[in-house]
Amino acid sequence: MEKAEPMTKAQSNGSSGGASFDMLLFGATGDLALRKLVPALYRRHLAGHIGAGARIVGVARTAQTREVYLAQIEETCRKYLRPEEFTPERWKSFTALVDYVPVDATQPQDFKKLASLLAGRDEVVRVIFLSTAPSLFTHVCTNLAAAGLVTPKTRVVLEKPLGQDRASAEAINESVGAIFREYQIYRIDHYLGKETVQNLIALRFGNTLFEPLWRRGQIRHVQITVAEQLGVEGRGQFYDQTGALRDMVQSHLLQLVCILAMEPPASSEPNAMRDEKLKVLRALRPIADREVQAKTVRAQYRAGAVNGQTVPGYLDEAGVPADTTTETFVALKAEIDTWRWAGVPFYLRTGKRLSERLTEIVITLEDVPHSIFEGPSSDRSPNKLVIRLQPQESITLTVLAKQPGETMRLKPVNLALDLAGSFKEKPVDAYERLLMDVVKGNLTLFMRRDELDAAWRWIDPIREGWARHDEKIKSYVAGSWGPAASSALVSRDGFAWQDES
Repeated sequence: MEKAEPMTKAQSNGSSGGASFDMLLFGATGDLALRKLVPALYRRHLAGHIGAGARIVGVARTAQTREVYLAQIEETCRKYLRPEEFTPERWKSFTALVDYVPVDATQPQDFKKLASLLAGRDEVVRVIFLSTAPSLFTHVCTNLAAAGLVTPKTRVVLEKPLGQDRASAEAINESVGAIFREYQIYRIDHYLGKETVQNLIALRFGNTLFEPLWRRGQIRHVQITVAEQLGVEGRGQFYDQTGALRDMVQSHLLQLVCILAMEPPASSEPNAMRDEKLKVLRALRPIADREVQAKTVRAQYRAGAVNGQTVPGYLDEAGVPADTTTETFVALKAEIDTWRWAGVPFYLRTGKRLSERLTEIVITLEDVPHSIFEGPSSDRSPNKLVIRLQPQESITLTVLAKQPGETMRLKPVNLALDLAGSFKEKPVDAYERLLMDVVKGNLTLFMRRDELDAAWRWIDPIREGWARHDEKIKSYVAGSWGPAASSALVSRDGFAWQDES
């Protein structure tokens, strides 16, 4: 295993100092680049983190001029930025850094245009962000190398999904790894850049309060929900090749499991953190063969209503085959075979067209061993730590307290961490943080190759079990919380999802 490239003094103190860098955004006309990446870079420019010598180059197959591309990103940024963030003067200074080059990723000769643009800048940090289909990753990296564009200061960012299974992910890693060393490869999962995920790390490893409770015997069970109200949004053909298990569980949810379950790392050094996450992935109990029927639920949404608006079913979405069994919802029970977590179930749930847009972690603690508060008037609800990542980021601890009055009557009350009120600083968007981490050479919040391999090793048998036993896919009404089988999965162990309790 390679060690991460040492950071400079300016990098290690968390500031890019108006850094000079070249960033090539492949897939620059795509949804991710327009909706997330360009607005994030604009905000970093406003914050003074991007130096005047930096260059941002949009790269895509579309044959258009720089002026047309600037008009395109201006229209999008006006939509996704707050009105006070966008002014003609600020935008003009930002677009002075932006260029556009039409490149067909499969045509080696097109990369000569990039080589000409970047001539004489080999000593500048060069970030290659691949916001393209994974099938193009190898083409881009190979053609970059052939054009002499890969330097010791080049870093490549691989956007998910990274492969369709372990074999395809390994093929991508082999081809990219033949050109870039491991410390130059940044496998991105934007959930790890969210402010509340950062606060979860701080909560666990910056305080003594929770460590004695963070284990079997104190925690009864853990729930992680990533719910979306949106459907496939015109991307039916793409989504049908992926599905919820590969799109969400393999990446976002397993990364959250790792942060919740890992042992305290020896330091904040990137590999120390990633070593502990890898141990969690390798300790996940396999779900294979007929176990998938007992421990997993997969389903597709059918027509219903979300926020009062009628929406079509998955099979009626454009580009979706009429006979597809691709899942838009997954619920499963994960178990971690370690001393800390033996016997503590982790329930994971994700889906499209659900009742709310919500990403939430619920940690339910054990009951007190002996209650002195008897009778129907007292609430016996267990203590819960609820960490909400979206739509509003918050951390809430639910405890029991005496309700005012003459009788000793207990009711749940919430102790909330007031993130917005405690700090004057505006929270940094996930992509804002992660893009500048790449520039600074900080690998902490990015997946290592062996992490990705371990995640696929756990996911692939679930997919194989679904295929082998040919169980009919379940359905749920759009606007609900998923199929009844999801509730049954949890209730068999005597629990309920947070929204049902």
